[in-house]
Amino acid sequence: MKIQFATKQMTVPERVYSHAEHRINELDPFFRGTPEAAVVFGAEDGKAVVELTIFAGSTIFRVVEKTSDMMVSIDAAVSSVRRQLRENYARLPKEVNADAFEKETDEVTFIPELNRFDAPAYQVVRLKNFSFGSMTVQEAILQMNLIGHAFFAFRNEEKDGAFSVVYRRNDGGYGVLVDVD
Repeated sequence: MKIQFATKQMTVPERVYSHAEHRINELDPFFRGTPEAAVVFGAEDGKAVVELTIFAGSTIFRVVEKTSDMMVSIDAAVSSVRRQLRENYARLPKEVNADAFEKETDEVTFIPELNRFDAPAYQVVRLKNFSFGSMTVQEAILQMNLIGHAFFAFRNEEKDGAFSVVYRRNDGGYGVLVDVD
């Protein structure tokens, strides 16, 4: 498994990196192909934070764990991914499409200009380029739950590739927005 490490304004000892690499590589047999992992170490409110994201073809697994110790956070993150795999085994795709999306991000920052009414313009602070994969609504809901987001955009196979968004409703259900064009 290819692993990339990053830190958020902190220094991490080499033993933490090696522990993380060892534990994350234990997940390698669960994936087909060569998955990529991104690990971000940080601290928040006096707790050690580990953000683990695994890109396995068109499927993304993402967990964030906060504990009192960095090693424990790493172990908890790996356990959370194992739990996601176990809970969603029947719904995960049998073959992974590695070219389904690009993981590149381009950050754009600009200073808001004042318009003629002296109101500030909207400020775009981040731009992500993402190739929307074609999938069913059920696959999109699974992917949204795996990455822990409240919404997920995709191309709807059931509606001839129409741009669609699934979202989590406050009542616990799910909603789908479908482009009519």
